[in-house]
Amino acid sequence: MNNIPEVKDKELHRIATTVLIYKPDFTYLITRRALHKKMMPGKWTIPGGGLNIDDYIHLPPHSEGAPQWYGALENSMRREIKEEVDLEIGKCEMLTDLTFIRPDGIPVICFSYFTPFISGEVKFDQDTEGDTIDAKWVTLEEASRYDLIDGIWDEIKDVENILKSRK
Repeated sequence: MNNIPEVKDKELHRIATTVLIYKPDFTYLITRRALHKKMMPGKWTIPGGGLNIDDYIHLPPHSEGAPQWYGALENSMRREIKEEVDLEIGKCEMLTDLTFIRPDGIPVICFSYFTPFISGEVKFDQDTEGDTIDAKWVTLEEASRYDLIDGIWDEIKDVENILKSRK
């Protein structure tokens, strides 16, 4: 508890999503964070990122009466996947949520999803300052050999259990 940074605003949170992309053979896409990243540089994780107002503000609102939009998180996830690895994905299903406080005192809530791989070859977007520097398709066992961000291996294991229970 002593290492928790001071929170600047207890009401506001940064909203982020992560997406575990899987193939039918029970392989999962993990990506490596760039070494210049402030949070967990060089660690292996799964694609994702923050919700941006542009993920919904330019879309027509759900109703005429109030400016409200459905599907902002899915828009954000699909944008992040396109930017980070340039893949087409299927329907996203929520797995869990996670909260943490960044070193700069900004609280974050992260919604973790999983989705099937549809198509494409992993390519990194040059417009994102090289946030992702490597990617691998791995099995659950192989994933345990990577320097993963805490909790990612458990998410992969949980998704594998879900997928195997559906077979």
